[in-house]
Amino acid sequence: MAVCCDLEVDVNGEETFLLDKKIICSFSGRLCKLFDKSTNAKRNKVKFRDFPGGVENFELIARFCYNNGKIDINPSNVSLLYFAAQFLEMNNSVSGNRNLIEKTMKSIEEISYWTWSDLLATLKHCQDLQSSGIVERCLDSLVGRLAIPSEASPCASTSSLDSPGFWLSCDTRSTKSLKDGFSQATWWFEDLSILSPDMIEMLIKSMVSRKYNHVIIGRFLFHYQKSKFYTASPDEKHQVLETVIDMLYTLDTNSISCKSLFRIYRVVLNLNISKNSRNKLECMIGSQLDQATLDNLLIPSPYGASYLYDVNLVLRFLKAFLCGGDQQVSPMRIKKVGSLMDMYIAEVAPDPCLKSSKFLALVVALPDSARDSSNELYHAIDIYLEVHAGLSDEEKMKICCALNYEKLSTEAGIHLSQNAKFPSKSAVQALISQQLKLKNLLQGTNNTKLYTNSPCIFIETKGKAKKDEACEPTLYSERLDISVDNEKLREHLQGMQCRVMELEKVCKKMQSEMAKIMKSKAAAHSSSARSLPRLCS
Repeated sequence: MAVCCDLEVDVNGEETFLLDKKIICSFSGRLCKLFDKSTNAKRNKVKFRDFPGGVENFELIARFCYNNGKIDINPSNVSLLYFAAQFLEMNNSVSGNRNLIEKTMKSIEEISYWTWSDLLATLKHCQDLQSSGIVERCLDSLVGRLAIPSEASPCASTSSLDSPGFWLSCDTRSTKSLKDGFSQATWWFEDLSILSPDMIEMLIKSMVSRKYNHVIIGRFLFHYQKSKFYTASPDEKHQVLETVIDMLYTLDTNSISCKSLFRIYRVVLNLNISKNSRNKLECMIGSQLDQATLDNLLIPSPYGASYLYDVNLVLRFLKAFLCGGDQQVSPMRIKKVGSLMDMYIAEVAPDPCLKSSKFLALVVALPDSARDSSNELYHAIDIYLEVHAGLSDEEKMKICCALNYEKLSTEAGIHLSQNAKFPSKSAVQALISQQLKLKNLLQGTNNTKLYTNSPCIFIETKGKAKKDEACEPTLYSERLDISVDNEKLREHLQGMQCRVMELEKVCKKMQSEMAKIMKSKAAAHSSSARSLPRLCS
């Protein structure tokens, strides 16, 4: 049978094929429609710009047509043949044989019998092709196998996974060999890191819908980001980061490492990702702020900003933490963040470019319950006022009003009352607070003395004597320690009380002097008023 070459096909500008138009058109509905409208030229020419799979795949299609619809379809070529068949509309059956679309679909339906390597190879071929049912089927099959506990293999390579029967058995390797490779839960990380960001998104959504372990998913996403960045271009890094962040946001917050989130954020600083993805990352970090460290928070300010550290970012973290999301913020977590914020405020306080409004926002960001003591906050404010000596009294008072004077220790209260950097009103408030403490402590001391000096406390019945015998010395010792501490506090606070009395005397003296001045002014005014009629007369 003579074969003519009346069809010239240019495949993606890479190579040209000379083919029999009649044979090719008998299988391709697209070419058949095209040449029905063309003239009866001796040779026709067709150019394909985006043929799926390129030159190699078109050669497979040509073989299929010349072999009267017969070709070996296997997992390594089924995806490319399927996309090419869709492209050429090869739904025509010849000589009773099924068309190529039907044949590839039948092979895809047997995907449950494919090996792990076959699935990976198919997905790799589909990376640059438009997604269709085949990608979803492959990913669904992968996730289904990962979800079976017995199939968690310690081997990271795919060589031991080539048998379909593997999925029904469990590899019995020694514990020693586990240390040399991936753990049983993460052996597949390296294999699936070849997938594109779009496929990773589909994969994670499938895993979440199957209630796969969120901790493992989170670890895989961090591994994926790190492994992809070695060879990725800037645009690819941008896409990888956004996909990883968006998928992490779908997981349970407790399953994600706070340290890893901060590592991701430092990478984000050098890339311009979408605002939506950035907000999601900040929200995730903020919800775990009680797990952060001071070093985590010391992130440089954005380009062009005058201040040293990104204070606005930390304020956004705090807002996300206090909102809590689905979790209720416990008092213990709030106090951990309070301690962290005291360290952070002390760290940023020496920055001469930090505005008082931003410093105040940091100081008042947390509720009063976040701190058992105001000593650290006082120390940070002291540093800030020393560096920013040019602040007005009004600005200083706004900052000082954030202090809870009742939570200052005796030493801190005395220091504040003598601190020239603080406004006089703040010093008086500190003294008043310490005076109230003194009264309460003195009352407590008197009650304790009455209690400890009473002989009745040691009178016990014979039945209770043996039971409480060991407790009595301890109780007495504790009361004695309390008395000693109270005596020391009394000495400190008595000195403060004297200073308060001196200040009160000064205030009274100033008030009396002011009254005298006002009185003399009033007298002078009345005398001048009486002299006016005389002048008129």
